[in-house]
Amino acid sequence: MNTALLHQAASLLLTYPGPEWPGRYRDVRAALRAERGGPGALLLRFCARVQDAAPLALAAQYVATFDRSPRRTLHLTYYTDGDTRRRGAALARLKAGYRASGWQPAPDELPDHLPVMLEFAARTPDAGRRLLAEHRAALELLRLALVDYRSPYGDVLDAVCRTLPGPRPADRAAARRLARTGPPPVETVGLAPFSVDSGSGSDPGSESGGGRR
Repeated sequence: MNTALLHQAASLLLTYPGPEWPGRYRDVRAALRAERGGPGALLLRFCARVQDAAPLALAAQYVATFDRSPRRTLHLTYYTDGDTRRRGAALARLKAGYRASGWQPAPDELPDHLPVMLEFAARTPDAGRRLLAEHRAALELLRLALVDYRSPYGDVLDAVCRTLPGPRPADRAAARRLARTGPPPVETVGLAPFSVDSGSGSDPGSESGGGRR
């Protein structure tokens, strides 16, 4: 399994499908054509599910999926920090971590945006994979919310989660507990700039919850 390729493909598929979508879609399918199972097959299944969608229709679906509910936001620190000052500190740590690894994402997106984090993981695999593992709870909560919403994007999140080491949370309750308490210390060794403080009193993965920005 080429994990860096899978992370780059997932980043492209989870980016807003603007006018460049048809070319991006073709590039992803071509890059993954050798994949026969596992996460790559899930990404190809997503591609098959949306291949007949007009770009404007897919863009509307994307907005309805990710921008209309805090339970399905692509901004991962929301799941651990909610709308608190702690989230601002977490975003600053992410920016510092990217700089420490010699990478500068585009300035028009927040550093906790999942496509940004996946691109970082594709470009800097060791640090990027640890970063994604640190946000495992958020990824699993988003995956479960997309499954509930019956969104084809659930396949993309499932593929991303399958690239990460260690056991997956058994259910939504376990993922919420992990979001509140943080991952075990072993998962963040060597990634101090990305560490997110635990112990938030909110439960951003719950049905209610505030805005995400």
